[in-house]
Amino acid sequence: MDKEKQPIILFDGVCHFCNQAVQFIIRHDKKEQTVFAALQSPIGQKLLLQYELPTDEFDSFIFIHNGKVYQKSQAALQLCLLFGGGWRLLYLFIIIPRPIRDAIYHYIAKNRYKWFGKADQCMLPSAKVRRRFLS
Repeated sequence: MDKEKQPIILFDGVCHFCNQAVQFIIRHDKKEQTVFAALQSPIGQKLLLQYELPTDEFDSFIFIHNGKVYQKSQAALQLCLLFGGGWRLLYLFIIIPRPIRDAIYHYIAKNRYKWFGKADQCMLPSAKVRRRFLS
């Protein structure tokens, strides 16, 4: 399957919290449905431009699936649906109004560097998972 046709997760490549989230997704995406790119990477920047998103804001992870772009809390909830099984239960958080969900998301995103730290450069995936990263 063409990697760019698979569900894509764009993430802040220098954020330790975001990198841990990617590692979590890799471990739990048993069917290896998703592929990844750092927002700061050339392919991440290309996708941001393609979907008419800001290329200099890295405070949200972006989930692209079937040509549709999801951001912030909506991205996380859509990812839970994709994983299926018990993960689908987390989609019940959709009943919380989006402004409230996104306010919580924004609070965490705003403080992520302070709480979890920041790397000098994007993570380098291990050889085992490198094939799941767009380049």
